Amino acid sequence: MRRLIALVLIAAVIVAAVFLADHPGRVEIVWYGWQIDTSAAVLGIAFMACVLLLWGLAELATGLLRLPGNLRRRRAARRRAAGDMAVTRGLVALAAGDAVGAQREAQRATALLDSAPLPLLLAAEAAQQQGDTVAARRSFARLLERPESEFLGLRGLLGEALRTGDDLAARSFATRAHQLRPAAPWLTESLLALQARAGDWPATLETIAKGARRRVLPTELGRHHRGAVLYEQSREAERQGDLRRAAGLAAKAQALVPDIAAPAALHARLLLALGRTRPARKAVERAWRSAPHADLARVYLDDHAAAGPLAQAAALQHLAEQNPDAPESHIAVAEAAMAAQLWGEARRHLGSAVAAAPPPGPTRRLCRLMARLEDSEPGDAEAARGWLERAAGAPLDPCYVCARCHAESAEWQALCRQCGGFDTLAWHIPQHGAPAIASEPAAADPRLLLPAPPLPVAAAPPGGLARP
Repeated sequence: MRRLIALVLIAAVIVAAVFLADHPGRVEIVWYGWQIDTSAAVLGIAFMACVLLLWGLAELATGLLRLPGNLRRRRAARRRAAGDMAVTRGLVALAAGDAVGAQREAQRATALLDSAPLPLLLAAEAAQQQGDTVAARRSFARLLERPESEFLGLRGLLGEALRTGDDLAARSFATRAHQLRPAAPWLTESLLALQARAGDWPATLETIAKGARRRVLPTELGRHHRGAVLYEQSREAERQGDLRRAAGLAAKAQALVPDIAAPAALHARLLLALGRTRPARKAVERAWRSAPHADLARVYLDDHAAAGPLAQAAALQHLAEQNPDAPESHIAVAEAAMAAQLWGEARRHLGSAVAAAPPPGPTRRLCRLMARLEDSEPGDAEAARGWLERAAGAPLDPCYVCARCHAESAEWQALCRQCGGFDTLAWHIPQHGAPAIASEPAAADPRLLLPAPPLPVAAAPPGGLARP
């Protein structure tokens, strides 16, 4: 813009000079007894000189007035450049595992950049690597002072609370962070686990509903989570003696969690307690089609407790027909047949179960059942001993295994007793050599600004869940 103005002025001067050269004349000025007699060209030149002089003086005055501000801006630019360089050096030191050097650069950057978010975050990460939780929390707390960095501060404070096992503070930070970033899947899962640990099932259901509406939780996962909560609510109602409400909640849980036998077994057991034997049998038969399990077979036999072994074997045969190819169907019928001394039927079903076992072969339970069969009929002690020896090196029997920490459990529930993970238990054969607890990143690892602090291993069984 200034260049355009200068070009216009120069053009105006040239036009004026050409005009005066083509039209010479004289100018006479009388003022307070003074008389000036000159040519028009000289007057024009004098006028332009005065204008240029005044313009120069105005620019000089403006420059002098702006000098302090310019000096401050230059100084701020130098500090910003030095602060950015300190942040870069701190990140490099953090990546190299030099927490002390990273902390030193973070302090320098914080002083140069007037507590900008990035140096504070760098200082917090460096303090975490040194194990200085007080300094880390102080840095994260300072991030809460600015709206643009509040979520970073909450994320860090949430991670520190989880690491120290302070679930109450962690839930508070997770709730505030979830309000700021409701579309973060890891945050939704963390909040669900913390609410479930506290036994606050209504709040857990509300979080699941919000996550499903925002599509943060996949549809099937949201249904499964909701079924897990309803199952725990059913158990609570049963403990309080409200069997009718407990049965209703268990029925809903069974519909939402068809891959797990526990809700169906609970539902059937509650129906039997209410005297509703036929719906109880139907509930077990429906569950057996998708999740055959020994607990379902036991509940099914509870309805035939007064019957003899042959009647019980016939009942389990009917149940097995709901899913005839499942190994658990063969095992259930074989056990009932052995109890009724139907040795041929037991051998046929156990043979089918052994043949259907995936590599590396039948599980320990199957091997022990075969040993029991051989010991009973035809009384082959050598064959029975062979099966017992084989059981020692056989694959483990299926059980509920946590997908997060690989802990094994004989009972399914919404929370893993080992790590406190929410809805992480699934029925399958555990892997040999699987760690008992999920490995967390070591404190000295060069972790740079992790987006999702992991849930720690729970120190004790969470509240709100009854021990078996």
